[in-house]
Amino acid sequence: MSERLVTIMAISGSLRQASANTRLLRAAAEESPAFMHVVVFDGLGELPHFNPDLDGELSPQTVKQFRSELQAADGLLVCTPEYAGGVPGVLKNALDWLVSSGELMNKPTAVISASPLATAGKQAHESLMVTLRMMSASLGDGCTLMIPHINKKLGDDGSVIDPGVKRKWLSC
Repeated sequence: MSERLVTIMAISGSLRQASANTRLLRAAAEESPAFMHVVVFDGLGELPHFNPDLDGELSPQTVKQFRSELQAADGLLVCTPEYAGGVPGVLKNALDWLVSSGELMNKPTAVISASPLATAGKQAHESLMVTLRMMSASLGDGCTLMIPHINKKLGDDGSVIDPGVKRKWLSC
């Protein structure tokens, strides 16, 4: 009997081409166990600004696709930097599109914040956790990780070279 394949949608809170957060998610996808399929969502920048007047039947196609992919996933992994002491606007915008449609309700969700600073994106991490709790995401114990000095923990090829980081994310 084969194990069921678990699909995880991974979202980076950064649009930067060389984002450490996106590189971290790609490494997680490559190093995930065989029963797990991690899909890095790359359409964050394509989502229009949230407008409640366009929610529901009038939602843009990019929003409908985003919701559909998240609904099909068994879980969500969000990895975010901290911008100006908070969650990047593109990530918050994506979450705003999910408030009324409920795709995050009881969805197993893990959160990573990664920063080149010693603070590890603490304020963004805490803000994101508040938002996800309000949206009824299922945040399991031990499924959050704050990574300081991320640039020292990734190899030039984007691989995770810090065994402590690998051990923590694989335990979730």
